[in-house]
Amino acid sequence: MNKQTADSLEQHFDTAFAAPDGIKKLRELILTLAMQGKLVPQDPNDPPASQLLKEIEAEKKRLVKAGKIKVPKPLPEIKAEEVPYALPMGWKWVRVRDICHDWGQKTPDSRFTYIDVGSIDNTAGVIGKEVQILEDHEAPSRARKLVQKGTVIYSTVRPYLLNIAIVEGEFEHEPIASTAFAILHPFIGISNRFIYSYLRSPIFIKYVESTMKGVAYPAINDGDFFQGVFPLPPIPEQRRIVAKIDQLMARCDELEKLRNEREQKRRSVHAAALKKLLDAPAGDSFTDAWQFITHHFGELYAVRENVTELRKTILQLAVMGKLVPQNPNDPPASQLLKEIEAEKKCLIKEGRIRGMRSLEDAKKITQEEIPYALPQGWAWVRLSSVFNTTSGNTFDAALEKEIGAVAYVKVGDMNLPGNELLITTSSRFIDPDERMSRSLIPTGSIIFPKRGGAIATNKKRIVGNPIFVDLNTMAITPIKGVETDYAYLWLLTIDLATLNTGTSVPQINHKDIDPLPFPLPPFKEQHRIVAKIDQLMALCDTLEHRINAATGKQTELLGAMMAQV
Repeated sequence: MNKQTADSLEQHFDTAFAAPDGIKKLRELILTLAMQGKLVPQDPNDPPASQLLKEIEAEKKRLVKAGKIKVPKPLPEIKAEEVPYALPMGWKWVRVRDICHDWGQKTPDSRFTYIDVGSIDNTAGVIGKEVQILEDHEAPSRARKLVQKGTVIYSTVRPYLLNIAIVEGEFEHEPIASTAFAILHPFIGISNRFIYSYLRSPIFIKYVESTMKGVAYPAINDGDFFQGVFPLPPIPEQRRIVAKIDQLMARCDELEKLRNEREQKRRSVHAAALKKLLDAPAGDSFTDAWQFITHHFGELYAVRENVTELRKTILQLAVMGKLVPQNPNDPPASQLLKEIEAEKKCLIKEGRIRGMRSLEDAKKITQEEIPYALPQGWAWVRLSSVFNTTSGNTFDAALEKEIGAVAYVKVGDMNLPGNELLITTSSRFIDPDERMSRSLIPTGSIIFPKRGGAIATNKKRIVGNPIFVDLNTMAITPIKGVETDYAYLWLLTIDLATLNTGTSVPQINHKDIDPLPFPLPPFKEQHRIVAKIDQLMALCDTLEHRINAATGKQTELLGAMMAQV
């Protein structure tokens, strides 16, 4: 490695620390330089790879004569288009099969150590502690390939997981590996550590990706694997390369540990600051907690994860009445509740909604159910007291059309592109008759999944135009006096998965939703809360844009520097 390359690589350590995936890319660069012969200087006194190949050929003949390996099949000559780059003087391109052999296969006939893909510690590159000791009659059909100490094993199934290891230890019982592995036992003069590094290098990964077949379980077959090309250095240079890789990877480990510690400290400080903010009563304590965040704003919000947590905290503060100041001139929630009760009676009389629980239900909320104290002028009420809760319906398939008057929304339609808050269309439509009008979900309602795995996604969408929904969907419609946008913000703080009462099929029912305590502010304060949320979420958007721009520049800088090496 010349001085310019060494200096450039040294600069990468600082740049990689700041860039997303920078340390991962730095590891890839180290392996790339190693396999190009650029990581350590060449020594003209080293015996060339051509001499090593002669020694390997002699060893092959000895092993065949001793009956330890079969006569190797002739390999095709390496074509010019197979060679990815030029090698230094003294190196030679060969095929993977040229530098290793296997030990054959057998059906276990006694107690043995079974090495399968789950036995691999793919970070350390060793056989982990999860090996199985099995009797011969317990042997899986895949337990066939023999290995010995020093063998390199490579999982050819889902190879992108890089389940690669060197068999280093001694085993009390004969080790037998799964047929999911390619077996590479190095010939004389070939470092198993060098083989291991090459199999993890970007150049070989690229070859495997271009050759593997299958979708659900992509794999590369042994024939294609062993015909891959391999850059063979002289024996002494292999040792120097492996030592240099170990040294630089150790530095990457230290860098990664340092960055993880820094990020963990940043997350811990941020979590403590947000907790203090949430726990602080209104007044000086809350102001002090917020000032701590503002004084450390730049440092705390240099990572996306903290911005995500900030969004959650903003929503929580909003529904706790801590986001905007109360106005003593606002009519209190108790007055608003009387208006809501009157509105409900009118809607029921007109047949627009079914009979709902009385506001008297609000008195049944116990102290144990109240998650936090509310400001003066607010009130805890049951969700069923101020919302009309509706479950979806199933309709005759003949009513479903590709186009029509009313959208028929299913859970999957919540993923449709468009405004992330509003849902106005779907993949199916309904031509309704008059009898179906009571099943119509009005504008301003909020829908969410009520059945199946979709509950855990916590998808919630505001209805932009009247719609129908299917049986897997539930809607809550605010009674006049409860702002949809405020109700939506509150619902974002509720984890629907925790309400799940299903067993074999997760589901949420009216009995899970209707009793939820709902924090009701005065009507005007609802508007102020929504306006403040919009303002603060815009700030979060700006923070995320800045983070994306900064990390983008760091990634671009690292990429430019790597391209120069």
